[in-house]
Amino acid sequence: MRAKSTPLSALLAGIIGSAVMAGCQTYDFEPVDPLAIAQTTKETVITARGSKPDVMLLVDTSGSMTLPVDPERTVNGVKVCHGKDGQGRDYVCEDTLPCDTSVCPTRWSELQAAMGPFLAESGKLVRFGLTTYPAPITVASPSVTQFCAPAAQGESVRVPIPTTLDADEDLQAHANTLNAALQAIPNSGANRPRGGTPTSGSLEFTGSLLTSDSAEREQIIILLTDGLPNCNDKNQYSGRENPQECACTLTPSSLCAAEDSPYEMRGCLDKNASVAAVERLKARNISTIVIGFGAETSSGAGPQVLNEMAKAGGFARDCRADIDCGAGDTCDVNTQLCGRAFYQAANQEELAAALKAISEELEPGEPCFIPLDPSQLPSDPALIVVYIDGERTLAGPDTWAVGEAGVRFTGSTCTRLEASRPEDPIKVEVRAIREL
Repeated sequence: MRAKSTPLSALLAGIIGSAVMAGCQTYDFEPVDPLAIAQTTKETVITARGSKPDVMLLVDTSGSMTLPVDPERTVNGVKVCHGKDGQGRDYVCEDTLPCDTSVCPTRWSELQAAMGPFLAESGKLVRFGLTTYPAPITVASPSVTQFCAPAAQGESVRVPIPTTLDADEDLQAHANTLNAALQAIPNSGANRPRGGTPTSGSLEFTGSLLTSDSAEREQIIILLTDGLPNCNDKNQYSGRENPQECACTLTPSSLCAAEDSPYEMRGCLDKNASVAAVERLKARNISTIVIGFGAETSSGAGPQVLNEMAKAGGFARDCRADIDCGAGDTCDVNTQLCGRAFYQAANQEELAAALKAISEELEPGEPCFIPLDPSQLPSDPALIVVYIDGERTLAGPDTWAVGEAGVRFTGSTCTRLEASRPEDPIKVEVRAIREL
């Protein structure tokens, strides 16, 4: 019975056979030590298309978003975020005394400025949706319930996730529409950001909007908030009954402790329920990316709360060295995670940088490149074989070439790999021989 050739012996047989058939001369060889040969076989299943993640932007539109990013900003020696009331008293612009965003940028105007380029660059990579919270307030004098209402069906979902779209150009057009909806929310006036920060309830609702049509498609919420979570009327702590456990998020803090106050529980920090909401989402394979924007998220209880949420969300900031984590932060080389797990931004530039980092995290792998470790590379480029769906494919300008870091596919072969889908994947097998 004839022994079956192994892939390695078959490849060697082909190389040796070519040399034998080249001529009939006889040669004398010096005896040498046996040559040590190793083979690397790397199999990769390519599913380049059809796996763009569903990403719901959950954006905080509470009243504090109309605060200036730098209350003490000066232009030509003038504090442009300050003004004088009817009695000549100094004030800093805010919700009821709106800022002139052309000279005094607010958190909302800076967010809008940063989101435009982000959506323009990332729109084709993701199926984006937009939900804002609290629920839009449309009355002049809202009740406490309206002030604290979490996101819900209706006007909260500004732009739904386009579950029927997948092509790059269609998704980019959708992202442009989403950006227009975001830019249309004014910094002042009837439809301006208003209300509290009902984070836990809004996360629960947003999770109900994410229902994937493919097991291969990631489900992600990007939470962008400028304040600490509150507004939970079922908070486990009460400003009157548990004043030490209730970290009041309101000013004055006496609002949480006053008898019969509607903020007795709504005003308390809602950390535990918010972290638990993120954990429940993660149990359903929905990840949460957390961005803190503004002073409240960079000091006091802010970092601890957002840190716990980011860690529970499965998208904590990773690193290899301290420099990856930014100024004032360190990298745990054992876990390869930054000490601050969430993304923090104080202005448009920092928010743009955070969004860019997230965009890079969301970007799918490169289907036309298969990296090889230096120890896996062949000792000679000729000693490599590539199979695509079981069919041997020769190197060439329309197929593939070996580089310093791996195999790069080109031409129509790359186009074919980019068009693969989860329901129709392409199996690529790279076999390389090297001397030990």
